[in-house]
Parts: sequence; structure tokens; C-alpha cells
Amino acid sequence: VQLQASGGGLVQAGGSLRLSCVSSGRISGIKVMGWYRQAAGKQREWVASVTAGRHKRYADSVKDRFIISADNVKKTVSLQMNNLTLEDTAVYYCKFTSAWGDVWGQGTQVTVSS
Repeated sequence: VQLQASGGGLVQAGGSLRLSCVSSGRISGIKVMGWYRQAAGKQREWVASVTAGRHKRYADSVKDRFIISADNVKKTVSLQMNNLTLEDTAVYYCKFTSAWGDVWGQGTQVTVSS
């Protein structure tokens, strides 16, 4: 199973981007789909996640600006990012957690300019 993240790019502060993550191959029993990010020189941090029961959680830094959505049938997860700030610049990774463990996507770069 592989995850392919896309949708990153260069955007001005205050702008929006939508990230998507699709899975290839068979994966069952997904419990959580989430997004993480890693800024240059910093540790990877959790951004948002959604459970199979559609419970959504957000990091405080993105709450009220980012929206996570998932399709459990298609096994895709998206992240709508609004009102982006310079601090949102990072490589964004998607991750699926199932009974078999974690699967990570390859990351997509988001750069916010002033």
C-alpha cells in the first residue's frame, strides 16, 4: 500500500490550498487518517486527523482555519487549508493508521510567502 499526497505549492499569506491523499493498493480496517507537517529544522508535528467514526481533531495552531475530510470508501483524505500564514510553511504528510500499522505518504511541500 502506498499513499500519494498532492496539492502543495506556493501561496501568499491569507490564501488557501487543498491537499489530497489517495491510497493505492488494498488497505483495510483504517482507524485514523491524518495529516502531519514538518517545517525546516523542526520535528514533524500532527496537524489534523479523522477517525473511521468521523471524529475530527485539529492542532490548536490550525483550528478554525483547516478542515479535514475523508472518504472511507475511496480511502482518501483531504485537508482544506485557509487563511494560511508563514508558519504553515512545511512539508505535509498524510498517514493512515490501521490494525496493521501506519502508512505514510511521501509529503507535499507547502510554502507560504508574505
